Amino acid sequence: MENEVQNYFKEFIKSTQKMARDIPEVLKSFQGLVGKSLEPGALTTKEKELVALGIAVAQHCTPCIYLHVQKAVEAGATRKEVMEAAGVAVLMGGGPAFTHVGEVLKALNAFNAS
Repeated sequence: MENEVQNYFKEFIKSTQKMARDIPEVLKSFQGLVGKSLEPGALTTKEKELVALGIAVAQHCTPCIYLHVQKAVEAGATRKEVMEAAGVAVLMGGGPAFTHVGEVLKALNAFNAS
């Protein structure tokens, strides 16, 4: 895993543990929202992760990009599908979103997506 992406996940785990201690009800509620939002329905979990990734790129949220690339790949998304989702995000987010496509590539490389 690329060092930057790996470091993000280490810090994310630490932060989540602190939130579990300090604001457990907020963390539990948010995790419930995430879980329900990404359950398969009319869209598959993979498709929902690609949507979330596109929004993360358009919103310039690097940690969100790392997480949703990982989850999309785990749900079966190919490198091409992930990059196409990033391309749609550039359409909606313009230049600032374009500058974050590099983060998508870092995460894809970190997760060895084919």
